[in-house]
Amino acid sequence: MAHTREEKMEAFGRLLDVLDRLRVECPWDRKQTNESLRPNTIEETFELCDALMRDDNTNICKELGDVLMHVCFYSLIGQEKGLFDVADVCNKQADKLIFRHPHVYGQVKAETAEKVLENWEQIKLKEKDGNKTVLSGVPAALPSLIKAYRIQDKARNVGFDWEDKKDVWKKVREELDELEAELEREDKERSTQELGDFLFSVINAARLYHLNPDNALEHTNQKFIRRFNYVEQHSIREGKPLTEMTLGEMDQLWDEAKALEKQ
Repeated sequence: MAHTREEKMEAFGRLLDVLDRLRVECPWDRKQTNESLRPNTIEETFELCDALMRDDNTNICKELGDVLMHVCFYSLIGQEKGLFDVADVCNKQADKLIFRHPHVYGQVKAETAEKVLENWEQIKLKEKDGNKTVLSGVPAALPSLIKAYRIQDKARNVGFDWEDKKDVWKKVREELDELEAELEREDKERSTQELGDFLFSVINAARLYHLNPDNALEHTNQKFIRRFNYVEQHSIREGKPLTEMTLGEMDQLWDEAKALEKQ
């Protein structure tokens, strides 16, 4: 059941009150800094991502709370330094959203999500404290797969993209051929470079077909884990270590796991 706006504001205020008290009375909370909290924030974000992938609404709610707590904690540290507080954080975000949505708050026309994204990139380049270049807004610390997708997406928003998405497959095949050629030469450095080019082209293809490569890979990771766990659990029940099983025996169990998923 949705809460009223007043109830939401009261709940947010309650969280701020709890943090204020913990910052003073709890020895652990009292000693935290931006640097010490950062690893925890990364962990909490990944836990939220995991819950989102599993569509686990109970844990999505829980992990959102953890992430929100970190946002409020950093804001409290900023307040203590006399730099900013949570109201500044909220107001700056609201101002930014209003400025970047002239099709809602102004007279600009944007009938599709694609047009909104195009406008978004152009607006960010014009902002006083915005990105100085198209790709400068891509965080350096992003995981490489996600970073590749964001780089390509930002380039697309300013018109640098394939005219026909089907043409990307020629590039994928070309990069695969170059990778295979370097592997044949056993040139590890060149092979590594060509592997990167090949992966970049596959990510590009996924983007063009509106598929999220990070989500796709994580689904495959989880699928592999389920099937491999089935093989391992069977070996434990049989009292036969995996190292003593033949590849054929493991393949048979793998096929059983696949068949069970289809039932």
